[in-house]
Amino acid sequence: MSADTAVPVRAPEPRPASGNARVRRAERARAALRRAAPALAFYAAARLTGMATMAAWAWWIGRHPRTLLGHSWDGIWYAGIARHGYGLILPSPTTRGVVFNDLAFFPLFPGLVRAVSTVTPLSVVGAGLFVAWLSAVLAAWGIYALGERLYGRTTATLLVVLWGLLPHAIVQSMAYTEPLMTAFAAWALYALITGRPLWAGALSLLAGLSRPNGIAVAAAVVCVTAHTLWRQPEARRNPRVWTGAALAPLGWTGYVVWAGYRSGNGLFGYFEVQRLWGSRFDFGRDALRFVRHLITGRDSMAYYMTVAVIAVALVALALLLLEPPRPHAALLVYTLVLVVIAVGGSSYFASKPRFLMPAFPLLLPAALALTRARRRTLLTTVTAMAGLSFFYGTYLLTVARMPM
Repeated sequence: MSADTAVPVRAPEPRPASGNARVRRAERARAALRRAAPALAFYAAARLTGMATMAAWAWWIGRHPRTLLGHSWDGIWYAGIARHGYGLILPSPTTRGVVFNDLAFFPLFPGLVRAVSTVTPLSVVGAGLFVAWLSAVLAAWGIYALGERLYGRTTATLLVVLWGLLPHAIVQSMAYTEPLMTAFAAWALYALITGRPLWAGALSLLAGLSRPNGIAVAAAVVCVTAHTLWRQPEARRNPRVWTGAALAPLGWTGYVVWAGYRSGNGLFGYFEVQRLWGSRFDFGRDALRFVRHLITGRDSMAYYMTVAVIAVALVALALLLLEPPRPHAALLVYTLVLVVIAVGGSSYFASKPRFLMPAFPLLLPAALALTRARRRTLLTTVTAMAGLSFFYGTYLLTVARMPM
């Protein structure tokens, strides 16, 4: 980390009248939303087209799009927690020794779904889709805000478009937790690099309550804060810096400890819950075995796409680390932790692209390259990505028979 990647420390300012401060904040928020509007419009068009493509094929083959998006695979577990709370434990009907325990799922998303379904006429499934879609838009806005701050409006817009056209971007439209975590992560990182350590810590706490890999946000906040305290002695007198760093990991650690004791296995019981699901960190050995299987045998197209996504992600990570312009240290730490967790985890190989979805900084090399590219190259690339995303998203939900 270099000095310019440390958290900026703002000098104390006279506190204005609260009414004037609220007006100015509202004006800044409206101005920021106006700047982001074209990117958000492109993002919405991409996701609506992807959902429409999937829905058309689903109706054609006799499947219900709402069920596919809102009540399949992990979405069923989230809906169950939203309705009844935690407590469901099921032995796997197909794999000996595997036990499914709903404590593996972090609480913020089902908690929000329950709240929305309680105060609105929406069903639990409808509320899940509402929370996910709103989170996806907020995530896209946060990604744009970060990109605009660091690289300008064109690169920021392309970053949002690329994120919305990932091959597996259909997950952003499902009742899953990736959009929610990405939203908190993007805005936490934005708060961190713009000198708002208390906001960064609070948003990191919420990201940690969203998903197991939400710990990546806390890692970024804590590492960059530590660097700031080392390089800028005056920051040590700012209680907001210390409080933000203290808050950052509390969501993740709080749930992990609670779930461990709730499972009956003590302080580290959550990891036993994950192990019984067949999920553990093995430094990528299981992933390498699966790739070898794909090379020597034949399997579903989704597995080969997973290999391609992982390979591209590793190349993009190398470019982030080695090629100028290097992004802010907060983005590097956040992305590195996400990639290590996704690639190093065992089992659920086809889900690894989904685990990498919050790692939007991996798209920065492509966004920067397209910023400098000719218009024809840009249009060709975006069109090709759109075609792949809409086709593959439809395939994942209507044809593939594997957990997502």
